[in-house]
Amino acid sequence: MNARMIPDIDLAAVTAGDAQALEALRVGARDVGFLTVYNTGVTAADVEAVIAAYRAFFAQPYAVKAAVDMAATGANRGWGAPRSEQVDPDANPDYKEVFDCGYEIAGSDLAVYAPNLWPEIPEGFRAAVQTYYAQALDVAMQVLRAIATVMGEDAQSSTVQYFDDKFDQPMALLRGNFYPARPDWAGDRDFGIAAHTDYGCVTLLATDGVAGLEVLGRDGAWHAVAAAPGRFVINFGEMLEMWTEGRVKATLHRVRGTAQERISVPLFFNPNYDTNIAPAGAPPMSAGAHLTRRFEQTYLHLKDKP
Repeated sequence: MNARMIPDIDLAAVTAGDAQALEALRVGARDVGFLTVYNTGVTAADVEAVIAAYRAFFAQPYAVKAAVDMAATGANRGWGAPRSEQVDPDANPDYKEVFDCGYEIAGSDLAVYAPNLWPEIPEGFRAAVQTYYAQALDVAMQVLRAIATVMGEDAQSSTVQYFDDKFDQPMALLRGNFYPARPDWAGDRDFGIAAHTDYGCVTLLATDGVAGLEVLGRDGAWHAVAAAPGRFVINFGEMLEMWTEGRVKATLHRVRGTAQERISVPLFFNPNYDTNIAPAGAPPMSAGAHLTRRFEQTYLHLKDKP
């Protein structure tokens, strides 16, 4: 696989039922695990606005960011400092910074629905992030409905799709990633984010256009994948691979880092906590249990949680 083999798909054509676009989606989901999409209804200006908000936040002094440090919580809400995550146990903790927010359910004792933490500055940060979050949720749902169609899981009703009732309280996490220029001290085990497969269903990734993301191809080589604002990189996670009995592929990817700093904004779109994601014939497994276990293996402040 190389970057040219990752399908580039007109999402409006997919939604309209265009056969060629749907086949490209099927190939991307089944054989590659990655695709890029455009014509989503989210514009380059929309993406640039939320990236500017994250850039302004990450530029704040340490004290501003530390006031919303997720390490002080039992959840993944707020700022994550450099080296606060370790996605690959054989690599060093990742040197990126992050800011996470997600779907809230008032009064829930589940960490995946925990209250969000918002910094007091920069001004307008919360509004910009929440506006984009709503836009990204809509696009991710369009993609998931299309996946149901190409995988043969669409419901008989034309208005109620296979996945819809499983995503009315989604464990949907929006993240801003700040990747500084690759540090001079970085060695072979140091990454912006080390090689991993995503944990959930669908990841919708917007970036500032700077290169950095690499996908592992079937040839065993790492291939760069880039998308300018207004185009999105889509990839699929372990949960959807399991749920579809391997008909959708979760593919290893990483960010080693370059001489340029980079901001990316992934939405990790996952179903309601109690959704059974086990393949047919296997013991039930809730989406929430799977995601919670994977978070506890990744976030250093959760690894030793009782």
